[in-house]
Amino acid sequence: MTTSFEALLPGTARALLHRVAVAQAEGRAPSLVGAVVRDGALVWSGSRSCVDGHTPDAGTQFRIGSITKVFTAVLVMRLRDEGVLRLDDPLELHLKGTGAGEVTIAQLLSHGGGLAAETPGAWWERSSAALRPELSDVLGERPFLQPPGRRHHYSNPGYTLLGSLVEELRGRPWEEVLRHEILEPLGMDRTTGEPVAPHAGGWAVHPWADVMLPEPSEDLGLMAPAGQLWSTAADLARFAAFLAEGNERVLGAASVAEMRAPASAPGEGEWEGSYGLGLQLLRRDGRTLIGHTGSLPGFVACLWVSVEDGLAGIALANATSGPLVGAVAADLVRIVAEAEPRLPEPWRPLPAAEVDAELLSLTGPWYWGTYAYGLRLGPERGVVLEPLKGAGRRARFRALPDGDWVGLNGYYEGETLRVVRRPDGSVSHLDLGSFVFTREPYEPGDAVPGGVDEAGWRGL
Repeated sequence: MTTSFEALLPGTARALLHRVAVAQAEGRAPSLVGAVVRDGALVWSGSRSCVDGHTPDAGTQFRIGSITKVFTAVLVMRLRDEGVLRLDDPLELHLKGTGAGEVTIAQLLSHGGGLAAETPGAWWERSSAALRPELSDVLGERPFLQPPGRRHHYSNPGYTLLGSLVEELRGRPWEEVLRHEILEPLGMDRTTGEPVAPHAGGWAVHPWADVMLPEPSEDLGLMAPAGQLWSTAADLARFAAFLAEGNERVLGAASVAEMRAPASAPGEGEWEGSYGLGLQLLRRDGRTLIGHTGSLPGFVACLWVSVEDGLAGIALANATSGPLVGAVAADLVRIVAEAEPRLPEPWRPLPAAEVDAELLSLTGPWYWGTYAYGLRLGPERGVVLEPLKGAGRRARFRALPDGDWVGLNGYYEGETLRVVRRPDGSVSHLDLGSFVFTREPYEPGDAVPGGVDEAGWRGL
């Protein structure tokens, strides 16, 4: 018998609403919407507003700023998966004449390209795109602040280049490609380049007085792939589910997982977080969160996903500054994770087709020198190698067609694990990237590099 809890418990919902209410009050936001996704479904949303009777809901549009970058990164990864480009390709190979062509596509995705954070000239978020009609106007005369690949340095112009790359290779405007390849397949029909009612207005709140004034809403032009989009909590819930599990109509699970892996070394003082391929990574409350923050004049936004917990938190506000939406979204995840921890999947035996006597004979203890490891079977004929006591290198391995395995994580990621047999066909040892694992620790006659002392083990 199984039990399903689709709706949140009343106490959990009350705690979530309290967090949103505190954020709106302390952050002095005209309005703030929060939402929680659990196992791919929107299970809660709540909001607070300064205007009675005009509280926004999960269907109200807010501008999401740099969360837009994640969408642009997905479009680039789609091109990679189709074989149109490689992530280590220099930009110049596909987009000519930018003046920054030596930077690779992967470096642009992870903000490791050494490009400036902002455009030259007027504050681009608050000025007309007509001031930047060409990429040269976005990059300026000195696009690089440091050599490409050296370190993480957030760059809005870098994502302008990626958007132009998408347009060049697809032969269509970035927003049209976005709608066809991501928004429509995921059912995100309330995510648009320009606001569509109902939508929040953007406001600036005076830092020293409880007064406010409207912020302008500019079309970002070439900079659109870095921050143009408007969206809703409900649409971002659908996107959060995609970032956790992938979607074969958009991008497969393996490629989405690749985006979530750290790709760029963090800057000084930033070791609690990192950046993947278009995704921010954060360690908070003992869990890893992936997603992105966003801000444009009049708006702040955040989407965090905890893949391990099967949860996502969303926070949207229509104020230039004040509400700490990154902390709010993370707290929404924490509140649910602590109040209603995820139920583990029921144990089930492996399918019969994935187990045979030869595989079973390889399981159990193995020794790398005097370090004791255990080998156990995983799904789809994969294996897991883990220390039996003390510290050690744990790794999962995927089965290869030739009978070997390849490491999927940690120290042994990409390394080959293979069974080495004696002339009579019996198993001699396991070879893992030249490391020898034997059935006994330093057994005489075993194939241990350097040999084993003939006198064997001895006492004092």
